[in-house]
Amino acid sequence: MNRRHALRHIALISGGLALIPSCDFSKDDILAAYKNLKVTSSQKTLLAAISDTIIPAGEIKGALDLEVPDFILVMVNDCFTKENQEKFSAGLIAFPDYVQKTAGKKFDALSTKEKEELILNGTKLEGDDTPEGKERGNIAYFLNSTKRFTIQGYMASEYIQTEIIPYSLIPGEYNGAVLISDLQKPRING
Repeated sequence: MNRRHALRHIALISGGLALIPSCDFSKDDILAAYKNLKVTSSQKTLLAAISDTIIPAGEIKGALDLEVPDFILVMVNDCFTKENQEKFSAGLIAFPDYVQKTAGKKFDALSTKEKEELILNGTKLEGDDTPEGKERGNIAYFLNSTKRFTIQGYMASEYIQTEIIPYSLIPGEYNGAVLISDLQKPRING
């Protein structure tokens, strides 16, 4: 009788041990999720610096604290067409050269004000059919997409939806006797 229980327990334990490697949810698996973009770690760091410039940390968490760069890369990988993925990647690759030409320094060496101006001017670039024009168009596309996904990922994060702007799936009860001026405004700025 004890032998049967021992064999049953050994079978359950060995089956559980066989399943454990498939339950790995480490960040390395997330990096494999956007291999279509062929993003290097230095490019991911640059993307993180850009998203942190767009929404910096202050009294509330910033984009970098909420892992928005991962959201950006997953959205580009999963939602963009192949052509748009190539434009995004080309803009990401060309952005350091654009920064060097425009500011004379690397992006990390710039002050916050210079980074903001550089990103703002980069979103307004216009492309044409020349190789330099295509590069400018790719940079503008990359920066505009990054800005849009940074804001979307930040506003859709659990931290913002639960702690800053309390999300209510179903509005509370209706009370017609309460004046609008008496209602508490949502904390949209922390």
